[in-house]
Amino acid sequence: MRLTGRGGILAIMLATFAGAMIAPLVEMPSISGGAFVASCVVAALLVRPTDLLSLSVSPPLAYFTAALGAEMITTLGENGFARGVAIGIGTRLANIAPWLFLGTALVLLITLFRGLPANVRDLDDELNGRKERAARRAERNAQAD
Repeated sequence: MRLTGRGGILAIMLATFAGAMIAPLVEMPSISGGAFVASCVVAALLVRPTDLLSLSVSPPLAYFTAALGAEMITTLGENGFARGVAIGIGTRLANIAPWLFLGTALVLLITLFRGLPANVRDLDDELNGRKERAARRAERNAQAD
């Protein structure tokens, strides 16, 4: 099974959101971080080689988006909604920082071995007008998929 880059990012967001919603219910904040790290590893292993670059830069933003959504849902109905969300997201980010760094580092490490440098070279070739070399590399990647 292969995921697109967007599919991998969505998987990270959904798993993180689920972990962030479950963690307060069972009073185990590490569930949110564990869900984030596990989903990062799975996404890095399942994303198509041509989409590794987009996945490798996305985990922090995916976590923030999922955590913000979870914090907004858990703060609904309280007085001072905006203040509650701001304080909650700040606290959540402070508590999850080690997990966030670990998940992001694992994504980078896994994607480095799966072909991230070739994606960076392809992007560089496209940006600098070296279309022939980029086309050959894209053809090789399409045959590998």
